[in-house]
Amino acid sequence: MTPATSFVSELVRAANEVHLLTTSEVSRLLDRAVDTIRDLRGQVGVKENSLGRDVVVYLQTASARAKWLPLDQAKDALLDAANTIRTLKIVLDSKDEALGGN
Repeated sequence: MTPATSFVSELVRAANEVHLLTTSEVSRLLDRAVDTIRDLRGQVGVKENSLGRDVVVYLQTASARAKWLPLDQAKDALLDAANTIRTLKIVLDSKDEALGGN
């Protein structure tokens, strides 16, 4: 399992157990997700949306507001992060295969 795939699993698990997490744990996971998304985007060649309608901006805001986020919104943010990372990983793997990589 790749680090990105493991992290997706960690995010989904955290979302399903969000009621057991502290706000700092939610914030830490969202911050890691932002870093992972930026890294994967860099590898794929995708730029952030300059209009502010970007999942990274949403996740950063959710992380900063983690203390005040209702559990359902924290869960949604964690799942959005997982889905974004999963999608970018699929695109990256397809790109690598097309180039004859692993």
